[in-house]
This record gives sequence, C-alpha cells and structure tokens, in this order.
Amino acid sequence: MSISTPQSGSGKSRPAAGAKPAVRTRPKPGARPSGAPVFGAATTGAPGGRGPSGPVKVRKSTNWGPIFLFGIVGLIALLIIGFAAYQVHQNGLGWQDKAKQINGVVVFDRTKLSRDHVYGKVTYPDSPPVGGNHNPNWQRCLGDVYDAQIANEHAVHALEHGAIWITYNPDLPKDQVELLKKKVVGKDFMLMSPYPGLSSPISLQAWGYQLKVNKATDKRVDQFIKDLRQVNGPEQASCSSQSYITATGTTPVDLGSPAPGASGSAPASGAPAAPGSATPAPSGS
Repeated sequence: MSISTPQSGSGKSRPAAGAKPAVRTRPKPGARPSGAPVFGAATTGAPGGRGPSGPVKVRKSTNWGPIFLFGIVGLIALLIIGFAAYQVHQNGLGWQDKAKQINGVVVFDRTKLSRDHVYGKVTYPDSPPVGGNHNPNWQRCLGDVYDAQIANEHAVHALEHGAIWITYNPDLPKDQVELLKKKVVGKDFMLMSPYPGLSSPISLQAWGYQLKVNKATDKRVDQFIKDLRQVNGPEQASCSSQSYITATGTTPVDLGSPAPGASGSAPASGAPAAPGSATPAPSGS
C-alpha cells in the first residue's frame, strides 16, 4: 500500500523544516541593480561587457600653408599702407622740419646770424662757421672741390646763397675723400675743402645748420644735402656770377674798398675796411 504525497495547487514547494525565509532588501537610492545594462558605455562584446559608445572621431591636421600665406600678404599690405602714410606725412613737412629730424644735426638760431658784408678777418664762434658777417665775394660753389683750406669769410657767403659746405680733416682716408667728392662734383650749390682741427672726421655746414659724422658712408650726409641744399639760404642767390672767389688760403681776398653791407651799411664793428681802391666790391646779393 503506497502513500502519496499531497501537492499544492500552486506548484510551489514549501521550505524545508528549520530553513530561514529569504529576506528581500531594497536597493539603495541611485544604485544599479545587479545585471542591469550600463547605457552610454562601450562594450567589449563579451557577456556582461559594455555596449558601443558611437563612432570614433578622427582629428584632421591643420593646413598651415594658406594661413601662413595670408599672414604674409596681410603684413605686406600693412607695410605698404604705413609707408604711404609716412610719405604723405613727410611731403607735408617744410624743409626746416625735415632738417630737424636728422639725427645729430645742430640747429642754430638763424635770427642771430648777422649778414653784413665786411672786409678782413672775421672771428666766428663756431668752427667751421655756419653763418654771420662775411666777405662781399663768395667762394665758388658750382660743385667745386678745393684741395686746400679756404677762407671762412668766403665760404660763409656761399652758405648765405644756400650752398652746402663739406669740410673734412686732412688725415681722412683717401677712399673717404673720394666718396665725398662724388657728392659734390657737378652739383650746383655744393663745395668741399679740407679743414684742420675738426672735432670729427667730417663736418657739413648749411646756413644755420651743422652735422658732424665719422664716415662718408653715413646716410645722414645725403639726407643733410637733400633737405638743405639751396632751399635754406637767406639770400637764395646764385653761385655762378663773376663775383665769386676760387683762390685757396685762410686769408680772405678783399676786392675793393669800402665793403658794402648787406643793405648798404658800413662794415661791422671789428672788421676794418681794406685800404686801396674806393670802388665798392660786388656784393653778390
């Protein structure tokens, strides 16, 4: 006689005698249930791995060629515009303003430079002189190069006409002297002569302006000539009439007596008239 075990209609087995019932725990807030998939993370393809995160982006290298080219073009354009603006500014300046911009130029008060025509030696406060009373006859300044010292009194008269007088120490190297000659020969309102005792190898004079440099290659030499030749002379007279002097030597040549003043006045104090003919010397004014 068999004994059958009664079964529950629910199909669930009862726990064995003495077994503790399973305790269900609630997940902590924010905790991921065990076995839940992780969204937005890459997978390895293995069971329980992370899923794909999307296509991988490849960074392209920067093409610097066009950028560099456009930068160079922009820089050139800025330089052209800047140079054009500078030229407009320079062309708007008078010769006095341009001369003052020359580095190292010494500007004298032209209102204090007397202009009387006198005979005899004149004592000048500056060496070489840049203006003041002078001989009635000027040193020829038609691009003349003198191989010996000339009289200050004739040279200053040439400055009054607007000439540039280049002087140099006699011990200046020959190649430097030749470079200076090229700036003078064949050019009106230019003259050149040695001048012992200069404080610099080369000194340039215009009426009321002076520039001393060490070398003939100094760019300021050409700038001085360009800005001051002919335009700065208070008389604006010629260098080419028959009233000029071509002789060398430090003693002025007195052609006639008495010496006329710049406006018909008598010789300045301290400059006696030379004796001799009563025929006035040409004034050159």
